[in-house]
Amino acid sequence: MSQQQLDPYTAAVENTEITPQTKIDGLNAIVKANHFGMLTTISPSGEVHSRCMAPASTEGLVFQFLANNASHKFDEIQANSNVNLSFIDTSTTNWASIAGRASITRDQALIEKLWSPQVGAYFTDLGDGVHKGDKHDPRVSVICVTPTEIRYWVSNSTAVGRAYEHAKGAVTGKVATPGELRTITPDELQLVFGLNKTH
Repeated sequence: MSQQQLDPYTAAVENTEITPQTKIDGLNAIVKANHFGMLTTISPSGEVHSRCMAPASTEGLVFQFLANNASHKFDEIQANSNVNLSFIDTSTTNWASIAGRASITRDQALIEKLWSPQVGAYFTDLGDGVHKGDKHDPRVSVICVTPTEIRYWVSNSTAVGRAYEHAKGAVTGKVATPGELRTITPDELQLVFGLNKTH
């Protein structure tokens, strides 16, 4: 049997006919609606760890996070740069899964660009005259996640409509299609990154 026959749900809901810009707009809507996502890293011994984080910027589809470089996630990123970001809107069931590679920078100009007073609450002033919990604190770094592939789901119905689709599928034996699955491919991402470099 073919992959489509074995996985009829994905075959039914995957939309490959829309433009890259439409895909990007749909992704941005999910991220904007959620504010917080889960950053998943892999430890040197192979455990997978996730934590909730708010991106300081998603400009050009590069996700940037201000974070404390004394935390374990920095050790994990340095050992294995492969990461995942995920966002979910429980009110609509829209979700996004972003596979990518992470890098770390302490570029002061970038930190100042991304900094907001609320971020300081996660660092606090340690009272030693160095670790002041401000944008000059040596613990402050930026994690930059550059996507390698993005998959996300967009619901096309209300909660009642989704329930109906599932019930109809159970009765008829046909696949429920309460929304669509979209993929922003590596080639499409490279095009976005290339365009951003020229601006």
